Amino acid sequence: MSSRTLTSQLLQQARSNNEYAEAINHPFLRAAGDGTLDRSLLALWLSQDRIYAAHAYPRFIGSLIAAIPFDKYASPQSQKEEHNRRILKTLSFALENIVKEVEFFVETARKHGFDLAMWKERKGTRDYVAEMDSIASSRNIQEGLVFLWAMEQVYLDAWSLVRAGLQKRPFQSEGNRSANDSPVSAFVENWTSQEFVKFIDDLAALANATDVEFERGTKIWERVVELEKEFWPLAGEEIHMQKDV
Repeated sequence: MSSRTLTSQLLQQARSNNEYAEAINHPFLRAAGDGTLDRSLLALWLSQDRIYAAHAYPRFIGSLIAAIPFDKYASPQSQKEEHNRRILKTLSFALENIVKEVEFFVETARKHGFDLAMWKERKGTRDYVAEMDSIASSRNIQEGLVFLWAMEQVYLDAWSLVRAGLQKRPFQSEGNRSANDSPVSAFVENWTSQEFVKFIDDLAALANATDVEFERGTKIWERVVELEKEFWPLAGEEIHMQKDV
């Protein structure tokens, strides 16, 4: 491998790739940025992200924590043990943060009148959860860390583009709310905050410290991008994905 890190190589390769552009600049995200996103479609998406966050993500993070290769005979000051503690610290933050995020979803739904229980589970959601469970069951912490970094990095890039769209229309309104008071603005703030960026930087450092080869890393990255692209709902789904339809 070259002197460049695994994550930097994957990002450089991805940002000239049409598949990645479709994942982070999906019609759902473009509509979120320009203020034309249907409220029911937004509610559908939030219901799916809650499934991911409340169920799949904690299982996934828990499996990575369980797979940390602590050696009870190793010196606490050894480089390996210090690295393992960094992994535990970062994953513990991820677990604590996802609890807050689920509460944030529920509160946002309450504030804006979204019924998160009225939607069926989308195929894109089932596929994402199944892939996370597959990675978890492999107990391969190195590939799991690359997968985790990839998921969070794609979300940062996607919501950063939404943020750029919002900044172009600061005085426009969304329904009876200003653009800055919309649920989309709350999501943007959550996934483009400095705290979130630091978390991703920490994950990148862990991913780069693995011995995952670039070819394997590319496959993991491409699978995450594929899953992300299919996770965003399309216009019209807000009609046929309702449980009572």
